[in-house]
Amino acid sequence: CYSMFDRAVEAESLPLAAEYGSGFIAFSPLAQGLLTNRYLNGIPEDSRIARGGFLKKEQLTEQVFNKIKALNEVAGSRGQTLAEMALAWVLKDDLVTSVIVGASSVKQLEDNLKVTENCKFSTDEIQRIGNILQ
Repeated sequence: CYSMFDRAVEAESLPLAAEYGSGFIAFSPLAQGLLTNRYLNGIPEDSRIARGGFLKKEQLTEQVFNKIKALNEVAGSRGQTLAEMALAWVLKDDLVTSVIVGASSVKQLEDNLKVTENCKFSTDEIQRIGNILQ
């Protein structure tokens, strides 16, 4: 996994990829949907959390919810949705050669592809995001 919420690869796998001259393929960049607009207003009845799948209700703590809202504000200031910014985050490193997204519709895939329009982050944006994710 590699997402804004699971960044262990930045310290472990990405340096190894650089050392060996290989790329890295990220999966679950949207943290099972947490890094989308899906949970900005609570838990929808038809969501993964409500259905009791891999994503558990206990994972959407108040602290996580507040991070999602704050990240959404940063995304808005970038002219992106939260999902677009979350995808851009994992693509910001040249070592990430591909991202596996779990689009469940053509519309979601089209929305995800919009990320290619803005994958760069300013120093200020990286700092703001880092402060949110602490």
